[in-house]
Amino acid sequence: MSKTETRVLTVHVPVPLAEKVDDLARRMERSRGWILKQALAAWIAQEEEKDRLTREALEDVDAGYVVEHRVVQEWVERIGTDQPLPMPEPR
Repeated sequence: MSKTETRVLTVHVPVPLAEKVDDLARRMERSRGWILKQALAAWIAQEEEKDRLTREALEDVDAGYVVEHRVVQEWVERIGTDQPLPMPEPR
């Protein structure tokens, strides 16, 4: 089994946040490093997904696949009323 290369990253965090990491590590019986690696990996995955979705949305806009603001506003104003409008469809 090959060993994965690693690098040390140093970061200053507020004491209350560091204490939360330490508490979580104790409760989970894991190291602080393990907790931070999990958190960093999850955050990076979330940011990559957000970036993918943003690029996809911009492609839709460039292709003209949009809903006019006025139409969305009218729909929102009628949510929860006796006469809601159907959700607007992009054109």
